[in-house]
Amino acid sequence: MKYGEGIVATANPVMPKIGVFDSGAGGLSVARAIKAALPDYELLYVADKDHVPYGTKTPLEIHGYVLPILKDLVDRGCKVIVIACNTVTTTMIGTLRQEIKVSLIGMEPMVKPAAILTKSGVIAVCATPTTLASKRYGLLKVNYAKGVKVLEPDCSDWTRMIETNQIDRQHIQERIEAVCQAGADVIVLGCTHFHWVENLIKQIARGRARVLQPEQPVIEQLKRVIAQQF
Repeated sequence: MKYGEGIVATANPVMPKIGVFDSGAGGLSVARAIKAALPDYELLYVADKDHVPYGTKTPLEIHGYVLPILKDLVDRGCKVIVIACNTVTTTMIGTLRQEIKVSLIGMEPMVKPAAILTKSGVIAVCATPTTLASKRYGLLKVNYAKGVKVLEPDCSDWTRMIETNQIDRQHIQERIEAVCQAGADVIVLGCTHFHWVENLIKQIARGRARVLQPEQPVIEQLKRVIAQQF
């Protein structure tokens, strides 16, 4: 297998096998969170490290990478797949659901809960350029962030920084300080790679902004899907 991280949970032949996919190391944090919540399930995590980062590529390019990987997960017995990638979810989850005949659970920026939680009327969404340019993300803002100012700091180099383990703390601090100073009291992590610097972001924003990421809501949705279908 030219991509992947392997099985990260104990196999149980009675339980449906869960697939988790991301473009790189970002989704591994999601896979570990799922493993902790559902330890009896066999979990297969796959990362497309040949093509990371996705966030600066076109939807057509990304689709060409993702479809065969998801088909491979189905062929290997996965009955439900978590797409631990905001970029893939926001650009093509509808198309993929027509092409892949198992349940797909996506991850997208938590605009709705951020808009509900904000007291200042300003939120910040840290995401890739492709996510921010997607129609689905635009609809999230239209549907759930009316009357809320949405800041979108330039995080275009964060994925590569995290993948190569070359974290520029000063760079991240400048971005987070800027949105806090602009009034944001909720910061949304709209890329699973950014979960690896979540604690750093929380330190920088402490006392000024709450940081949201969707691992727990995705786990709850995964539990609902398993309960309903299996």
